Amino acid sequence: MTHLPYIVGAYAVFVVVLGWDYLATALRIRRELRLARQRAERAQARPASRDDASTELSR
Repeated sequence: MTHLPYIVGAYAVFVVVLGWDYLATALRIRRELRLARQRAERAQARPASRDDASTELSR
């Protein structure tokens, strides 16, 4: 009686889960960096607001 198929299967599942964890994290980091760059570009493209208008609403 050999346990080789069980051991090979367990290692295969481990490698697949480890690979998926790495890939999902890398994709999430790329997406967050892209979104941060887009926010920074929008903030730069926005016209500069006056200091007094940004702190209190005018009547």
